[in-house]
Amino acid sequence: MIDMRPVGYVIGILVALLGLSMLAPMSLDLWQGNGHAGVFLEAAIITVLTGGLVSVASANAVGGGMNTRQTFILTSGVWAVLPVFGAIPFVGGATAASFTDAYFEAMSGLTTTGSTVLSGLDDLPAGLLLWRSMLQWFGGIGIIVVAMAFLPELRVGGMQIFRSEAFDTDGKVLPRAAEIASRISIVYLVLTMTCGLAYMSIGMSVFDAINHAMTTVATGGFSTYDDSFTRFGGGGEFVAALFMVLASLPFVRYVQLLAGTSQPLVQDSQIRTFLVVLAAGILVVFAFQVWGGAEVGSALSQTVFNITSVTTGTGYASTDYQLWGTFPVAVFFFAGLIGGCAGSTCCSIKIFRYQLLFGAVANQIRRIHSPHGVFHLKYEGRTVGEDVISSVMAFLTMFIVTFGVVAILLSATGLDFVTSVSGAATAIANVGPGLGPIIGPDGNFGDLNTVAKWILLSAMLVGRLELMVVFVLFTTRFWRV
Repeated sequence: MIDMRPVGYVIGILVALLGLSMLAPMSLDLWQGNGHAGVFLEAAIITVLTGGLVSVASANAVGGGMNTRQTFILTSGVWAVLPVFGAIPFVGGATAASFTDAYFEAMSGLTTTGSTVLSGLDDLPAGLLLWRSMLQWFGGIGIIVVAMAFLPELRVGGMQIFRSEAFDTDGKVLPRAAEIASRISIVYLVLTMTCGLAYMSIGMSVFDAINHAMTTVATGGFSTYDDSFTRFGGGGEFVAALFMVLASLPFVRYVQLLAGTSQPLVQDSQIRTFLVVLAAGILVVFAFQVWGGAEVGSALSQTVFNITSVTTGTGYASTDYQLWGTFPVAVFFFAGLIGGCAGSTCCSIKIFRYQLLFGAVANQIRRIHSPHGVFHLKYEGRTVGEDVISSVMAFLTMFIVTFGVVAILLSATGLDFVTSVSGAATAIANVGPGLGPIIGPDGNFGDLNTVAKWILLSAMLVGRLELMVVFVLFTTRFWRV
């Protein structure tokens, strides 16, 4: 039988820390005197006590470390449990949300998806808006740690190709996670502060700048306004696009840069490919816009911002790009299935998997032309093992299958075709807005039925954790001792 105490110990500590972080929005509401501080105080007490009791009860098993199966459970458990407590302020707060809506909002925040069921954001208490942004900020750094410390060791989705870039802690997962978190936190915090200062320099208020800096660097997309980035104009769009791109690059490269080594950042083929793909998408949609008679300046800023937002999975919107025509809408749909670089806050399939996929296809074509030839797939100068290629192919297959199943399930709840397909894609890829009149860039997910919301939030969790981390828990072999 699997010993769950090490898992409970770590999750308990994280739950308690989440509760302590609620004191920040509580203090803000207390300072503003809007009567909402008590909700955060109650939520903090419940969360800290629950997390503390679980960690204390499980502390006697800490010295034994964690094996692979415990690590799988921990990774999924963290993202399933934390939103339960993150949802409490939405249930008891000004939104008076149902548990389904509150859990949806918290899950969307911590997975940095950015889909929202809330409306009337402009009138919500400042503390609640700050809490939404904090959830995404926590989720952003959390997924970097998972991507760099856990997934390479778990050999999920081809991420084992980055094992050599993990920090050396003798193969022990938790020490590696702690070391990565400490180093990455510095970069993450500096990038967030720089983004906030840049937002203030173009006229954002301090409150808006802080919130949008957190959700930009997390590539999450929660805004403090119902109309998202519409009110911030071209200057805000270009600043946001810049920091969305920076947050989409591997954070290990920033750590290496701070250590005085810039060569890995410059020579990383994943970064170069991502920038080329992003630039191509912007250029194609911008040319289409100008060809259709759009004003060059606004077309440029809106295209740069919205294509970058969807490609990186951030999910901000500065206009209803569905009105641009069917061709741009198709580009936006597929852009959301690209994602940024591995080891960033980005989501979706990610660039390196496309590189490995096309490399494997090219090798197969060479073998057809030269049956007796020996061809090895290389990535960043290293030979790629068959296990990596198999993991990537399995991931891509499961991504497509899961996308299809989720779309079918959504349609079975009564949703139309566009909402079902785009909703499935945006949930699994953790992009944020979908397409259509209901969940498009001008809508939200609040009007969906309860069953559809649970399907979508489950897809957010599965997509954020690279599918296999969650799916393996549903196999009997995993639980067999």
